[in-house]
Amino acid sequence: MARASRPATTLEAQERRFALTLLAPALAVLLLTTTAPLVYLAWNSLHRLDLGMPLQSDPTAVYGVRAFAGKVSKQDIMRKTPYNTYLIQGLPPGPIGNPGSDAIEAALAPASTGYLYFVAKKDGSHFFSATLEQHNRAVRKYLR
Repeated sequence: MARASRPATTLEAQERRFALTLLAPALAVLLLTTTAPLVYLAWNSLHRLDLGMPLQSDPTAVYGVRAFAGKVSKQDIMRKTPYNTYLIQGLPPGPIGNPGSDAIEAALAPASTGYLYFVAKKDGSHFFSATLEQHNRAVRKYLR
């Protein structure tokens, strides 16, 4: 096993692990509504956070307002709530669901991909994209 350049007990590493465990509840909600591999969703979310991008997670747009049924309206996305990751930077102020072990494992060990976007297709599968242009094409193809 290769030795890490810094000890795993540094404050930075501890903060990263803590942030990952905070992300697990959001991933658990996605697990209930998706067939996408959680390790891809975890990477997507963490990569966006690292880049300072909003998470733009559909379940957070309706959390506390109505039940998530897989579809989110423009009105949902524009609604100002402390949990709506379309409008806030970073993680919501608290969990939006109870994490399962799969979600926690994915948050702690995400797949490393170049994806920043994904769209849930009507058949329940997902299409992942690296660029906004690719994502917008996928939205037009799979959702309209």
